[in-house]
Amino acid sequence: MLTRKQHQLLSYIDKTLRESGISPSYDEMKAALDLKSKSGIHRLITGLEERGFIRRLPHRARALEVLKLPENMEGGAPAVPLKRKSNFAPNVISGGFSDKIGLPGAPVGDAVAAETLQLPLYGRIAAGTPIEALRDSTNSVDVPAGMLASSAEHYALEVEGDSMLEAGIHDGDTVIIQRTENAENGSIVVALVEGSEVTLKRLRRKGASIALEPANKNYETRIFGPDQVQVQGRLVGLMRNY
Repeated sequence: MLTRKQHQLLSYIDKTLRESGISPSYDEMKAALDLKSKSGIHRLITGLEERGFIRRLPHRARALEVLKLPENMEGGAPAVPLKRKSNFAPNVISGGFSDKIGLPGAPVGDAVAAETLQLPLYGRIAAGTPIEALRDSTNSVDVPAGMLASSAEHYALEVEGDSMLEAGIHDGDTVIIQRTENAENGSIVVALVEGSEVTLKRLRRKGASIALEPANKNYETRIFGPDQVQVQGRLVGLMRNY
């Protein structure tokens, strides 16, 4: 499902391409949607690209291609539908996630060929849902063994929302979590807040206070007392389907 702004931008791009054959500029898109900055357009385009509605054409400026349109949008589906492979291997991004925003390491294209282990997949991490309530023993995910610390217990979660977007963690990603009650300052953690809300955020401690930092300027950092936050795991890896 697209947001209203995503729907408006997709409609504008499609209309401009049909009429002129040229993608609109970022300034033109910003003006058409009455946005104050180009960064908002960048986020909308990224969201549309992630959902398979558009594609950026490499090595060409201002080059966008509409791959599909929502069913309720005038004009129907474009001539070039999005192609998906059911047996496509997920990209795996591994490495440390403790200090700097961003995901170090490079995608591993042949991850499926490597030795894999099955981890329980606990569903989508969302506000108001404790980890215990997400547990479902019927779902699992195969993970390259090299991503895991052999002596630790791990589980996987599906990400919901864009609060960690600037750390390279997108809506729909699968994150690999090492179960722990302790994490270094600056680590991205699964945190249980006030016994009811589970969230994926960067952990910061200062004195007796605990801050849970998003990686998206549209969200605010939340400050809690030491008894209000319980660490339930530390992010050690991420997988994404393309």
